[in-house]
Formats: sequence, structure tokens, C-alpha cells
Amino acid sequence: MNEKLQQVIADSKAIRWFTLSMVSLTMLAAYYFVDSIAPLQSLLEQGYGWKPGHYGFFSASEYMLNVCGFLILSGIILDKMGIRFTGLTACAVMLTGALLKTYALTGYFRDGGFGYEFFSSFWTDMPATAKLASLGYAIFGIGVEMAGITTSRAVVKWFQGRELALAMGMQLATARLGASVAFFFSAPLAGYQQAANGAATGSVLNPLYLGVALLSIGLLTFFVYTFFDRKLDRQTGRLSDEDPSEQFHLRDLGKIITNPGFLAIAALCVLFYSGVFPFLKYAVYMMQNKLGVSAEVGGMISGLLPVGTILLTPIFGAYLDKKGKGASIMILGSALLTAAHLTFAFIPLNMFIAVTAIIVLGIAFSLIPASMWPSVPKIVEERYLGSAYALVFWIQNIGLMFFPWLVGQVLEATNPGVAERITAGDTSVKYNYTYALLIFAVLGVCAIALAFVLKATDKKRGYGLELPNKKKKPAEQAG
Repeated sequence: MNEKLQQVIADSKAIRWFTLSMVSLTMLAAYYFVDSIAPLQSLLEQGYGWKPGHYGFFSASEYMLNVCGFLILSGIILDKMGIRFTGLTACAVMLTGALLKTYALTGYFRDGGFGYEFFSSFWTDMPATAKLASLGYAIFGIGVEMAGITTSRAVVKWFQGRELALAMGMQLATARLGASVAFFFSAPLAGYQQAANGAATGSVLNPLYLGVALLSIGLLTFFVYTFFDRKLDRQTGRLSDEDPSEQFHLRDLGKIITNPGFLAIAALCVLFYSGVFPFLKYAVYMMQNKLGVSAEVGGMISGLLPVGTILLTPIFGAYLDKKGKGASIMILGSALLTAAHLTFAFIPLNMFIAVTAIIVLGIAFSLIPASMWPSVPKIVEERYLGSAYALVFWIQNIGLMFFPWLVGQVLEATNPGVAERITAGDTSVKYNYTYALLIFAVLGVCAIALAFVLKATDKKRGYGLELPNKKKKPAEQAG
């Protein structure tokens, strides 16, 4: 009887991986849009008058509304309403924010179109385009983080006890393919041209238009996923499960935030991700300043980071499924993160050193997520797993909001007058990134310490972070 009940569509390897592909394509679209104009900071500075502080605020805006509570609300919605409702809502919110951000950078808005007068009437030091684009990016940010926790919950639902780390690695790899596309192709799509004197020309709109199209496709692929998710729920009886002991309650948030393992992994998450994503926002322009290359070449160098994770994250995930050692791998990843940023900060860059450092950072960015995200279900109960992921993402978002802004402020403070000269047309001056890069190196050092704390907590509490994710079948255990 039990064997019969276990025969559900999740037992079919083909269907499992097909559903993973559907939600992964949604996240690919989201990740592309996140970085769609990251390689074009020089165009925003020269064409729109965005100083590093403005760009830093814009980059931080993706996370602002989430930090204000929307991400926690997203987790509660996920646990109360389920994967299908939350995922479709997330896709719709992403698309709405993306359209608003794109509109902010159109010629129609810049020439005094709808809303321009209002956005020009306050905070006059910041361009109206930056303010409206930041608002759109903040709305998009609600959707992308909601989609992220929903996708994580979906992967656990279909792969727990099977190839969980490999599946999460594949999902992350597919998502980061979107980031790679952004770094490799945004400059060519924008028609980016750089004159001998450093003046840049091109349009940021074409990469944004592609992003909107991809997000629309992502909405459709998630819609396809919902049919399989509904069938799995019917087979497992989740739709008719009325056991109150299995329902999520707000008081369960207290259980999550008092769990020492959860606190350690959440703190490690914010330190590590703050050392990667904010860095990528500035990486292309940094390469332009340090190496004297174009935005297209700088984007290709920076794009090697997500390319590396596409190849390595599934490999590390498969290793974790079979061998374990999740906490130890987080220590190694944090050490590599620190080494890469110290290289960028202190070693005079040439093409070989820059590419090597990016590859090392990419290895770190493969190791930690591959071990971190499958560890969360080992630490918290499944019935509030959505809220647990939401809390991790919320804490992560605090760092992702703060550090892009901080780096922008530090760049301006340590390079007095440079932004004004570039905006005025003097493209011969360059930014010094040393102090900004030291911020990321310090985050890496702190991440190493937290990874050791997490390993010690695991040893004390017995979460099983060092154990394989894939459960052995009874026959294998007997053998």
C-alpha cells in the first residue's frame, strides 16, 4: 500500500527535471534583467548624468522594498497560498517593475513625458530618470526575490531525498546563464561605441527591451509548471490536507529566528552574497578604469564569473548529494572570495590577472550556493521552509541594498571631482577602486569566520550539514 502511494509524478526523473527546467527559465529571465544594464554604467554616467552615488542608489533600490518587509510578506504568502499562486504573482510583479524601469530611461520620459515633472520636483540632486528607474527596479525586486524563494521551495518539493543539491545547482546555473547573457551581450545590444578620448555612445534601451520579452516568456514557463505542481498536490493529498499541525503560523517565525543554525547560515549568506552581487554591479566599469578596455570587453571578463558557475555549481551539487561536507565547502568558498577581492584591490591588473581573479571568484560563487541552499531544509521544518528561505533572502537583501550604495559613496569620496569632470565631458580621468574593493575583501574575511561558526554549530546540533543530501535506499543501506 505504501509503495503504491509513493508512485507520484515526482518519482519520474523526466518529469522532475522538466518541471525544474520550467522554473529555471523563469529565473534565467529574472537574472538577465537584474544585470541587463550593469555593463553600461559609463553610458548612464555620460548620457544620463548618473554619478556613482546615483548608480549606487539605483543598484541598491532592487532590495529596498524587500528590506522594508515585502520579502517577509512574500514568504508568508508562499507558506499560506502555495507555490503556484506565489510564483505567478512574482512573475507579474517582475514584469510590472521592469516596464516601469524601462520607461524611465526612454526618450519620451526624459523629454518631459508622463511623470517627469513630478520626479523632477524633489531630491533635485538626483536625475529624474534615476529616481523613476529606481522605483521600477524596487518593484521588480519584490518580484524577483519572491520568485527566488518560490523556486527554492519548488525544487525542495520535487527533489528532497533525491538529487536536491544537483537540482538546486542546475537551477542556479540556468539562472546565472541569464546574468552571463547580460554581461556578454548588453554592450553589443546597446550599440556601445567608445571613442579614443573615452567618450561612450549607445542606448541602454535595447537590453531592457530584451529583458521585458524574456520576463514575459518566464511568466509563460512558470504557468506551464503550475499544471504539474497541481497534479503532484492531488496525488500526495496536499490539497485536502486539513491537519492544523502541518499549517504555518506566524508564531513559527520565532522558532526560525531562534535557531542558531539558521542564524549562522543567514549571516553567512548576507556576507557572501554582498561580496559578489554588488561587486558585479561595478565590475565592468572597474575593468574599464583599471585595464583601459571597452564596456564590451569589461562585460566579457565580468561575465566569466556566472559562466563559471553554470559549469561548476551542478558539479559541486552532485558531489554534495553523494559525499556531503557542506559546511567545509562553505569555508573554502569564503576563502576564495577573499583571495579574489584582495587581488583586485592590491595587485596591478592585467588581462591575465583579472581573468584569473574572476575565475577564482566564480569558483567561490559555485561552492557556497551549492552547499548553502540545500542545507536550509536540514535546519528548519518543511512546513515553514518558505518563510525560512524568505528570512534568509530578507537578511541577504539588507546587505545587497546597503553595499552597492556604500561602494558608490566610497567611490565618490575617494575620487573627489572625478564624477563631475566626466559628466562635464572630460573622459580622461579614471576612478581609483582600491578602497571600494577592500569593502568586499573584508566581507570575505567575515564570511570565513561565520563558516567556521556554522560548522561548529552543526557539530553541536547535529543538523547533518556534512552528510550527503541523497538518501540511500533500504537495499543500499543493507548492503
